Amino acid sequence: MAFYTCTLNLAIDLFIETDELKPFVVNRTKDDDIQANGKGLNVSLVLKMLGINSTALGFQAGFTGNYIEDFLHEKQIDTGFIEVPGMTRINVFTKVNRTNEEYKLVNRGPNVSEEAIQSLLNQINRLQEGDYLCVSGSFPQGVSSSILVDMAKICQERKVHLIIDSSYLDVMDCLTYQPFLLKPNEEELALWFNTKINSQEDYVYYGNELLKAGAKNVLISLGADGAVLLNKEGVFLGNSPKGKVVNTACSGDTLLGTFLVGILKEKNIEDNLKLSLAAGSSTAFHKGLTDFSDVDDLQRQITISKKE
Repeated sequence: MAFYTCTLNLAIDLFIETDELKPFVVNRTKDDDIQANGKGLNVSLVLKMLGINSTALGFQAGFTGNYIEDFLHEKQIDTGFIEVPGMTRINVFTKVNRTNEEYKLVNRGPNVSEEAIQSLLNQINRLQEGDYLCVSGSFPQGVSSSILVDMAKICQERKVHLIIDSSYLDVMDCLTYQPFLLKPNEEELALWFNTKINSQEDYVYYGNELLKAGAKNVLISLGADGAVLLNKEGVFLGNSPKGKVVNTACSGDTLLGTFLVGILKEKNIEDNLKLSLAAGSSTAFHKGLTDFSDVDDLQRQITISKKE
């Protein structure tokens, strides 16, 4: 068994902290940090911290793409990136202390050719039965969201466990190919079903609809309200612990990565969900990914209940 993450639109994230943000003047920052990023990349980093090796796939471009690849190699994470013209994007996240607001400026990424797209699909077509593929995030220019369906079809044919963490409506067209796990948030769930979601009962109802349509596991991340897990074992609800939120950018990736490790290590469902919620919250309480040092303490604030 091998584990692969796929981030089609890699990024370098610039995190800025400032006391205030005013237009048309020079704003002095209080702190800044630069991180190699991308949702699947974050999953690979979490897997590595928890003892699981993976290979990161996707498109890289220019010196920014090289920076990300070098960073992953320093972390002893293998890569199989396909090089494309242009530059891997740089995103900017600004925390304004005085108003307790967070601004997220996310760029489009490079323009990817049809030839590069086919090279990626060929990589996926070489995965082996029992492998895991986690496809996360948005897609760069030139890549149609329908590529998700192509990936899902290949994974079903090759008996690869497909995990999807992406907001595109095409996720619904993947359900016929029985993906192993979907990780929507509340906004994505509402988008997929073209509805408003107002209650816990709604999360459970629409999560179950995804199961009926073919998904084997559905992990709904709800930010400060915790998470809902649905699978053949039932419906499991968990709250998030309390803490000062510093950066929400990578919290869901940490939740997902930790949860996948729990599956690979055959952890009890309730224990796995509790640990994953604590890890995701820990990331939200720090500038970058959690180092898991406070996760044991955060778990004590979390209760997992099974809905009858």
